[in-house]
Amino acid sequence: MKGRLVEWRRHLHHNPEVSFHEEQTARFVRETLESFGGLEISRPTENSVVARLVGERPGRTLALRADIDALPITEENDFGFVSQNPGAMHACGHDGHTAMLLGAAEILSGMRDEVDGEVRFVFQHAEELFPGGAEELVEAGVMDGVDAAVGIHLWSQLPVGKVGVTYGPMMAAPDIFNVTIQGKGGHAAMPHQTVDSIAVGAQVVTNLQHVVARETDPLANVVLSVTRFEGGTTHNVIPGTVEMEGTVRTLDPAVRDRMPGIMERVIKGVTTAHGADYEFSYTRGYRPVVNDDGLIREIEETARDVVGEGNVEAMPPNMGGEDFSAYGQRVPAAFYLVGAGNEAKGITAPHHHPRFTIDEDALAVGLKMHLAVATRMLGNKGGAA
Repeated sequence: MKGRLVEWRRHLHHNPEVSFHEEQTARFVRETLESFGGLEISRPTENSVVARLVGERPGRTLALRADIDALPITEENDFGFVSQNPGAMHACGHDGHTAMLLGAAEILSGMRDEVDGEVRFVFQHAEELFPGGAEELVEAGVMDGVDAAVGIHLWSQLPVGKVGVTYGPMMAAPDIFNVTIQGKGGHAAMPHQTVDSIAVGAQVVTNLQHVVARETDPLANVVLSVTRFEGGTTHNVIPGTVEMEGTVRTLDPAVRDRMPGIMERVIKGVTTAHGADYEFSYTRGYRPVVNDDGLIREIEETARDVVGEGNVEAMPPNMGGEDFSAYGQRVPAAFYLVGAGNEAKGITAPHHHPRFTIDEDALAVGLKMHLAVATRMLGNKGGAA
């Protein structure tokens, strides 16, 4: 299957579509699935595809999920299948996720008489953009009757050939905040006649760092990053307003609940002290991804059979966000990593980087994991991989 996996992945990489605009991607997925035969194919939303493989005998229902959307990034790679869509790029491995799940669907559809229960192949749109596609699919009933949901994320920080598993909280809740500082503009040569919104804003940024350093338990996983700071138009004018935006990442729901109140207290204190006003908004993103212990244990045991004891790594939680968490609100769910980095080949760029790519040898590992997890969970422990 490796040649077909690479072909599919490169086609998708060459033709990326960003969140909620995956029209041609969904069409490609649907047409490819139709070519396999034996699958019940539906379109629960405009840009997603679900295929059901119903076995000959009753049993559990397993959902396998791949995300299909790209990011709004201009690609800087120079290989032959770089993005041909300006401002869109598969910079997170979703092209590989889709190719691996297509491979699993093709192989398992030819094994229908060996399947107990059902495999539901979920090709999900819009993972990268809140409110995300997973929530829409859950609301559309895609998880109805499902006993477990499993997803793979190709991971460039893990060497190809390895599988990473995490028990409990795995990925963070990615919340967003916006702050506007309202001062009083004026001439840069006469700052005493102004309320300098840039100076006040800089103090807000500095003091927000104390929210993590001094307001939260050192053992709690919290990230607070200001990622946009805008104000001013020229060198000799102090602007009356600056705007900033950022993200808060947490794993613990109780810590998450406390963050907006602490932040606003800090912002209010700084702006009041300097005679400025503020506007503050805080938007909750996806929930944290929390792996079901029993399910991730099955995946870990399966991985030991597929890649060998020495290639299974216990991974700490990371502060990225993933809307796979929506599935875990309805059914036991587990999300795990398949290594896709290769320093010897120069494949080291982080996710969401304009030079991101994967070692395509990872596609075969991910396919084997999909097959082995499916056959194990549906009662056929002889293993298809």
